[in-house]
Amino acid sequence: MIPPRVNVDTVRQAMGEYSDPVASREERGRIYQELLGFVPPRIEARLNVTGALDPRMLDLQEQMRSHGMYPRSFDVKTAQLMLFGMLLMDASDAAVLHGIAARRAGASWHELQDTVNLCFLFRGLSAANRGAEILAHIAQREQQAQAAAQDHPAQG
Repeated sequence: MIPPRVNVDTVRQAMGEYSDPVASREERGRIYQELLGFVPPRIEARLNVTGALDPRMLDLQEQMRSHGMYPRSFDVKTAQLMLFGMLLMDASDAAVLHGIAARRAGASWHELQDTVNLCFLFRGLSAANRGAEILAHIAQREQQAQAAAQDHPAQG
């Protein structure tokens, strides 16, 4: 479901070093880490490619994303549920990322299913099927993360 990562070394060799004077690549990735627990491969590609070729555009993109992603009218969970539903309606593979973000922001399985149900009303069985598949994959991902955490408890 989540695409493979790009080879960052290849990007550097072909396009140059990340050169955004506003924020480091790590700083740019931090918001995605907080929201999703990881930096998605396509976002990592954009940070590295655009950060090398057009850092001003990267800064503008991130400013707009931040402004739109965290509206004053909605908490993070509600915004992520809405984005999950919008992207599911559009049959976008990015829906899974916003489903993950909604869960991390406190959304229940029932809230996600209710969002899928709303999509079903206007998009049909394809949205219901895809939504169920996404929720099952998110559950599997969470289960794997819990197992990994139990196998490797944090050192303290």
